[in-house]
Amino acid sequence: MTFDEYKVSIHEQAPPLNLSEELKGLWWDGKGSWDKSHETIQDLDSENAAWVHAYLHRKEGDVWNADYWYRRAGKVRPTTTLDEEWEHIVKALLD
Repeated sequence: MTFDEYKVSIHEQAPPLNLSEELKGLWWDGKGSWDKSHETIQDLDSENAAWVHAYLHRKEGDVWNADYWYRRAGKVRPTTTLDEEWEHIVKALLD
């Protein structure tokens, strides 16, 4: 799936079945459902899930918690906008 196809899919009722759980979490966030996004990834134990988790807590404004998850993901909190970070993570996970 390309990034453009992913973005178009956000207009559907549910995420495409072939997406990873991490991409499904970002998909729900793209639809404006932070809670559903967080619920999708919160119990996953992978660096990519930690990265999505970090992004979500950064978006929430919980910087301390976000930084914890960035460390778990092996990342540093970016200085980009949230929209830029969302796009960066989606593109990285689609590769």
